Amino acid sequence: MNAAVKPEQLIADVDHAHLDALEEEAIFILREVAASFERPALLFSGGKDSCVVLRLAEKAFKMKNAAHPSGYSGQLPFPLVHIDTGHNFPEVIAFRDQRVSEMGERLVVGHLEDSIAKGTIRLAHPLESRNGHQTVTLLETIEEHRFDALIGGARRDEEKARAKERIFSHRDSFGQWQPKEQRPELWTLFNTRIRPGEHFRCFPISNWTELDVWLYIARENIPLPQMYFAHQRQVIRRKGLLVPLTEVTPPEAGEKVETATVRFRTVGDMTCTCPVESPAANATEVVAETLTVTISERGATRMDDRTSDASMERRKKEGYF
Repeated sequence: MNAAVKPEQLIADVDHAHLDALEEEAIFILREVAASFERPALLFSGGKDSCVVLRLAEKAFKMKNAAHPSGYSGQLPFPLVHIDTGHNFPEVIAFRDQRVSEMGERLVVGHLEDSIAKGTIRLAHPLESRNGHQTVTLLETIEEHRFDALIGGARRDEEKARAKERIFSHRDSFGQWQPKEQRPELWTLFNTRIRPGEHFRCFPISNWTELDVWLYIARENIPLPQMYFAHQRQVIRRKGLLVPLTEVTPPEAGEKVETATVRFRTVGDMTCTCPVESPAANATEVVAETLTVTISERGATRMDDRTSDASMERRKKEGYF
């Protein structure tokens, strides 16, 4: 019988040539964005995908410097942008601010509360999910700062609608995505022409998988919020998901609150993001666990994507990330 092998021993033997190829492609795309647009920005939420894109941007535009707190010196040619719903996990916001501070980059935050105050967003209930509403705040932030390209960490393996999207995703003057009007992407040629008021969403890691992301995080030792690793958290079992107990997700009548060892595969609005039970305490253990999963991270953890098969596509047509 074969003896048990530690995950660290398995990962060390993995051929990382494909990661080098994905990294090279992503850096090329980032440099294309910087060269093709006047006012690009990088969406940075503090989530794992945006942390990977941020590291790729550092490699694309900065000098490696071991003496610098972030490991790289210099300035990115674009600001970082985050849309704060007001229902973000506090741990993620704290991590975001710490990361931006040590890098010395400029952070633009669009607050959903400001949109509510202006009347452009109206909530039916104070505790309803704000995830879908952040599209309005995003488009207002784009208009205010005149961004013509937003770099994001979306990947095709996450969800059906995202699998349809191009690396350079055109948005019309209303910020909407039209699946039938996407531009062809032949080889490494991208049509980046836009009319006044239009913009692009650009996805450097579009061709990556969740496993690729975690392999890269492990290889590059990229810092993440501790929520991504095993920890004790109070949760409520609801409709096959583990709903985290927070002030905006209280237990419903008859529900039981329990403490479980969990980690988050993705982080977002507290009202729709759920953890999974897991003992994985570091990136290497998460890689080993990811090798065995059969459900996408959004399918396993996002309540808003379970309303219908077309939930994400409908939101993207309205201007969602």
